[in-house]
Amino acid sequence: MAEIFDEWPEKYDQWFETPIGSLVKEYEGRLLIEMLRPAKGEHILDVGCGTGVFTSYLLAAGSIVTGLELSLPMLRRAGQKAAGKPFSTIQADMQALPFFDSSFDKTVSITAIEFLEDARSTIDEFFRVTRPGGLVAVATLNSLSPWATRRKASAQKGHPVFKHAKFRSPSEMADLSPFPAMIRSAVHFQKDDNPETAKLIESKGAAKRLESGAFLLACWEKPRS
Repeated sequence: MAEIFDEWPEKYDQWFETPIGSLVKEYEGRLLIEMLRPAKGEHILDVGCGTGVFTSYLLAAGSIVTGLELSLPMLRRAGQKAAGKPFSTIQADMQALPFFDSSFDKTVSITAIEFLEDARSTIDEFFRVTRPGGLVAVATLNSLSPWATRRKASAQKGHPVFKHAKFRSPSEMADLSPFPAMIRSAVHFQKDDNPETAKLIESKGAAKRLESGAFLLACWEKPRS
């Protein structure tokens, strides 16, 4: 899978700099911080960190972050962007994390499990490397969202990334672990919406706690015993 993303670092970052892309990043980052609650000095594993778009939120909170990524070009870009900050990188497969049990206070993975047909064993890995009482937060593109519908259509046309993706619903995310999950969504607007209109749509969707937002985030607490 790594080679699929090797040519994407620049395109990926550039999209988040567009007017609608920057809104997506803002609302997704806001929900991530609200649910994961990263704190100063916490050791956080960012699985499938990509170019570090969301890693930046964790670092801004004062956390010490390890970024794990299969694509070396993506990983290098993340390291360059976080130069001088408490951020280390490792190229590895998220299905077999190269860390001891309970190595991290929290583990997060943003839109990476889409590329796993069976994600349950990988979620188990996230729990394994997280300390008791710590949090595991996993985000995916919500299968209930029109964003997923469009990407499925692109996949049928042979899109090099989306043809390998599997999108999940809130109930499917909850089923990835036997522990109780808190699940929220964000990005209730569409890609072609005017940014100002998008802000209004997002405000209404957040107020109603709609589960159909494109960004679906599940958060679990690892039991202490």
